Amino acid sequence: MAGSAGARELAERLAELKARSGRSYDSIGRRVNLGKSTVHRYCTGAAVPEQFGVVEQIGLACGAAPAELLELHRLWARAVSAAPSPSLEPAEPSKPTEPSKPSKPSKPSKPTEPSKPSKPVEPDAAVLVPEIAARKRRRRRWWPAAVVGAALLVLIGGSTPVPPAPIPQWVSGPQWMRPPTPVPRELFGVTINSAVGAMPSFRVGAVRLWDSGTRWSEVERQRGRPDWATLDRLVDGARQAGLPVLFVFGGTPHWAAPTGPPTPYSDKSSSAPPDDLADWDAFVTSVVERYRGRIESYELWVLGNDKRFYTGSVETLVEMTRRAAAILRAADPAATLACPGMGQLWTDEGMAVLRRFAELGGYGHCDAASVKLFQRRATDPPESMLELTATVDRELHAVGLHPPIWNTGTTYTIPLEGKLDERMSRDYAVRFFLTGLFAHDTNLERMYFYNWGGTRVPLVLQAVGGAPTSAALAVEQLQVWLADARVRGCGRGRGSGLPDAVWQCDFVITEGERDYPASILWTHAGTATTTAPPGSRAVRHLDATTDVLRPGEPLVVTEEPVLVERG
Repeated sequence: MAGSAGARELAERLAELKARSGRSYDSIGRRVNLGKSTVHRYCTGAAVPEQFGVVEQIGLACGAAPAELLELHRLWARAVSAAPSPSLEPAEPSKPTEPSKPSKPSKPSKPTEPSKPSKPVEPDAAVLVPEIAARKRRRRRWWPAAVVGAALLVLIGGSTPVPPAPIPQWVSGPQWMRPPTPVPRELFGVTINSAVGAMPSFRVGAVRLWDSGTRWSEVERQRGRPDWATLDRLVDGARQAGLPVLFVFGGTPHWAAPTGPPTPYSDKSSSAPPDDLADWDAFVTSVVERYRGRIESYELWVLGNDKRFYTGSVETLVEMTRRAAAILRAADPAATLACPGMGQLWTDEGMAVLRRFAELGGYGHCDAASVKLFQRRATDPPESMLELTATVDRELHAVGLHPPIWNTGTTYTIPLEGKLDERMSRDYAVRFFLTGLFAHDTNLERMYFYNWGGTRVPLVLQAVGGAPTSAALAVEQLQVWLADARVRGCGRGRGSGLPDAVWQCDFVITEGERDYPASILWTHAGTATTTAPPGSRAVRHLDATTDVLRPGEPLVVTEEPVLVERG
């Protein structure tokens, strides 16, 4: 993508919004009265709209939020003020028109607006002279876009227009780099949504039990009379498969909180904490005494900031966490404790509970913080979850905390999302775990994919009793690639010497007695071409095939991750 940094960033942001919306260029064009080829040029950086109103319309057609519209205005302002850049052009209507011949360029004159001085034309860019001259003539028409931008700022809440944000400091290098560290097997987790005791028939690294017949309300239907049959089957099945188990507490029995609001489940369970916390102590004690040494870790409540699952105060949740941690540590010191899960992190309300839990010292009782990472929409790129990991990291940093992060779920409304197609399911399943690896610098250690066994989610890995899907087999292939790998770092875009849409993680792979470097590359949307790095010898694909790759050859990177061997 040619042109200024602002133009490239504007095009990338528009492309991201388009990918998130799931709309085609033609669909967006019809909504904003543009031809699909025009929308394509704007989303690829071949051209920049002359007026911000066009950018705003495309953003709105793609579901952009007010804050995202502000970001689009900042990028557009950078793009139109830079030279040389992709051609500025007025938006063409959806109905094609006969192109007119370009007028003969006149001698450029000094700009009339001192705030936007003309930049000299580079000697090898003489072909741009007509466009630059035309741009100067059009500058007097920029005022409508400025008015639109000012009005937008006022509507969103600013009392007066603000100038575009300054250009961020340029930093060259990967997102993070450290001495080679083994890729943890437990990174590749799944949540079991089945009570039969079956485990995945493809490779995974850990299992989590929820919606599997193991809620507190299902295990202890009567006070003091637990039924362990289902949990026994699941723990035994995981043990036979060699998989560590994460048990999740949640779902207060009706008898323990008879006046509390109901959960979404049909078992009359309550979202309130028990009226008497001694009942909570007793259940935690009974679980750990029965499964000491067989359950590897515990999540101390499924969702602490979602009223469908917990309606008590944050203070009570911290106290329940403190009590459970004391019991579990005394009875099974080897067990790992994850604090109550925090979801709805795209909302201020959800983040406020996480912040309050941290301020009250809740995370001091656990070994890890449990969060629910998910895209805003199932069709959004998995990499968009990194916005949440960065936000969580900032919130915890603000109170002086840096616990390991476990991603233990998704949004409750995920079954309502539309199904992903075969190709997107495969690519997104693999990139879900690569996103977790990319977020290693924010202490993300585990990714529990939601879910295994169920079929009501947009992306299915395997139904109970069925064969693994192509998505599941691709996740297995990723684990084959990384079984003997140590990760060194991850980066993306120009800072790592890559096209803007390309992501990359670097590894050292051990085969027998030799080590060699390798990289996994992918895009979050579309296709990009880069150059095979020095020492390249082969590229592996998710279907287990391998092609020869020589240094300096073009390497086409797509939304399907590939592994490049070097050395």
